[in-house]
Amino acid sequence: MKNKTTNEIIIIDLEATCWENDRIPTGQKVDIIEIGICKLDIASKIISQKQSIYVIPERSEINRFCTNLTGITPQLIEEKGIYFEEACEKIKDEYHSESLSWAGFGNFDKEQIFEQCDWLGIEIPFSYDYLNVMYEFKDHFNLPKMMGLKRSLDYLKMDFEGNHHSGADDAYNAARILREILK
Repeated sequence: MKNKTTNEIIIIDLEATCWENDRIPTGQKVDIIEIGICKLDIASKIISQKQSIYVIPERSEINRFCTNLTGITPQLIEEKGIYFEEACEKIKDEYHSESLSWAGFGNFDKEQIFEQCDWLGIEIPFSYDYLNVMYEFKDHFNLPKMMGLKRSLDYLKMDFEGNHHSGADDAYNAARILREILK
């Protein structure tokens, strides 16, 4: 793993609007609907500031398939959702994200953040120091191929904590994997 310049790493996991068989309806685009986020202190190995930031989709709608997968309903978004631009400001304020390394399990989360920021014409709320935990895991254990989040935890003989496809829980579990790699 390349040397990180920060002693804290922000770990994110996104949930986004989704459709059965990836059939995106005409006129809709994939929208972030949850940013699961937490922070890993590299020295103490403590994971903190775990939360879900629910995001109002601006280019698509949450359907039953998406709700069944993520547990996120249109009602939840109506009650707790904020606009993506506000979510980015919240992350910058609460996590000082622009100066810290950040990570996700795979590249989807990074690419989706970049795409949505580009679409809105806003700055990315993170530094350019991104760590793909899925790749780092494969590399660290010299595995022949990438593994998903749950299989990686199984490999480490660790149980998944929380609900899979909850952004906050997935981010937290990715942070647990990263903590193991950094030992």
